[in-house]
Amino acid sequence: MPSCSFFVIAPKDIALSQDISTAPIAASPATEPAQSISPKSAKHAVLPWIISFLRPYKARVIAAIVFLFIGSLAWLSLGQGVRLMVDEGFLHDNGDRLNEIIFLLIGITAISSAAVFCRFYLMTWLGERVSADIRLKVYDHLLKLSPGFYAKLRTGEVISRFTADSTLLQSVVGSSLSMALRASVTVIGGIAMMAVTSLKMTGLVLLAVPLVLGPIFFFGSKVRDLSRKSQDRVGDLGAYVDESLHEIHTVQAYTHEARDRALFGDRVEAVMDAAKGRIKYRSILISTVMFLSILAISLVTWVGAQDVMGGTITGGELSAFMFYAVMVAGSVATISEVIGEIQRAAGATERLIELIEAPIDIPSVTSPTLLPAKITGDIKLNQVRFSYQHIQEGGVNEELDEEVIRGLDIHIQPGERVALVGESGAGKSTLFELLQRFYNLNSGGIELDGIDIAQLTPQDLRQQYALVPQDSVIFAMSVLENVRYGRLDATEDEVIDACKAAKAHEFISDFKDGYQTYLGERGVRLSGGQKQRIAIARAILADRPILLLDEATSALDAISEQKVKQALDTLMRGKTTLIIAHRLATVLNADRILVLDKGKLVASGRHQDLMQSSELYREFASLQLITET
Repeated sequence: MPSCSFFVIAPKDIALSQDISTAPIAASPATEPAQSISPKSAKHAVLPWIISFLRPYKARVIAAIVFLFIGSLAWLSLGQGVRLMVDEGFLHDNGDRLNEIIFLLIGITAISSAAVFCRFYLMTWLGERVSADIRLKVYDHLLKLSPGFYAKLRTGEVISRFTADSTLLQSVVGSSLSMALRASVTVIGGIAMMAVTSLKMTGLVLLAVPLVLGPIFFFGSKVRDLSRKSQDRVGDLGAYVDESLHEIHTVQAYTHEARDRALFGDRVEAVMDAAKGRIKYRSILISTVMFLSILAISLVTWVGAQDVMGGTITGGELSAFMFYAVMVAGSVATISEVIGEIQRAAGATERLIELIEAPIDIPSVTSPTLLPAKITGDIKLNQVRFSYQHIQEGGVNEELDEEVIRGLDIHIQPGERVALVGESGAGKSTLFELLQRFYNLNSGGIELDGIDIAQLTPQDLRQQYALVPQDSVIFAMSVLENVRYGRLDATEDEVIDACKAAKAHEFISDFKDGYQTYLGERGVRLSGGQKQRIAIARAILADRPILLLDEATSALDAISEQKVKQALDTLMRGKTTLIIAHRLATVLNADRILVLDKGKLVASGRHQDLMQSSELYREFASLQLITET
């Protein structure tokens, strides 16, 4: 019998070794910056949160539980088969009865195996489905969070939470949770059958239960806390890999590989150091539970053998009792191991909950104002003040930085071309972000066609702007999909027309696959000028009433620049246009120039007027505006 007990318990040791080897992969995300999501250290209610995702599939959950009970009860009934085999077969030397009992055991085993198949299939499916639903919900929420959120938390860290944590949760729901439920049913059923067989020996076994459960609860709690810390270190590791590999050109250009290797090695060791405590406590937990379980079985076996010799119980009853005792011991050992997995997943789940509960900086208005069908592009800024937030050390409180926009009063007429000039940090790019409401103002207001943009849904507001940033954004998709990004219902002919207008059609046609050419991550296959023309084509196709141009021709050669300028001139007709200017030609063609200095509007007018009236602009124009050659 002892060998049978080891057969039940030993496979769980394999899971421990797997946990050690796969911790950096299966565990998930974040290090200290994670505190910026949820500064509170209180644990989240993990189980109700998971149940909320299981609720839509309650029929499958119920079916899985039913098959779990069928399988467990079938296995428990084998103990009575063992009793009958000994008392009515072996001891009575009755071969026919023994054959009947063997066939009965085979039938019970077949029923149990079928139930195991159904339970395993359903629980694995539920694990996959719940993981998929959680990813959908988390991603949907991440899309609603403002750029301010991602300024506080590294993208690689978010991705690591999003992928690795949900994968860990999937394995728990699909496997570990099922094992824990099955083992719990086996423990309860096994103790009940033991009580039917011998109340005396069952009482002795129950005396050992507190000794076994104590370590489970004590060490289980420690495993959960240490798992969270381990996952934090893994998150730091993932974020560093994401950052260094995304910027591999810079890493290699500056021969920074050795330093990055050393920094990565430090993070790997930090992962290992954090894992050591978790591994130690899980090892203590499993070994302690195994020792106490086998010790209890051994002592009860000795007492039972005395009772058999004294004629109090039969040999078959003792065999059945020991069968149940071994099952209970094996199930308790399973629970002790699975609890470690569940506690580890609880830390991962808390981190996913934190992502989902991260407050949306720019919430949708309950009763939004509707924009008119045709927007003229009239923009007013009324005493606008704004400052970014930063996280204090420890991630406890958010405080406002010094204001970067200080009391701006600006009125931009419909169809007006306005150039923004000023030193780096003057607030030009911030103004673009505020117009699109990526951040909330400290005070003041911004109006679009007389409507406060805070009363509009972010989606309705942002659909009025076409943005061409200085660092053109190219997605890892085809040329066609990149240009169509701003208007998903555009036909291929419309995309081609936009590319022709942006002077991009010629180089696109040179690609082997033309408009179906895959551009690679961040447009790695394109030159800087080609990227910018794709971005301009995207803006042309979007055809929105307001243009935000961050010097959209700065990366072009002289010939391409002249062609694109012609396209932009056509695009800007009848549209309100704001341009962050770095070239003299841009400000010369503007209807008005706004000179910003440390978040304040210090001068406004045309180039010649400002050269006479504004010393700051005159200095800026002579030193910083890029003159044409």
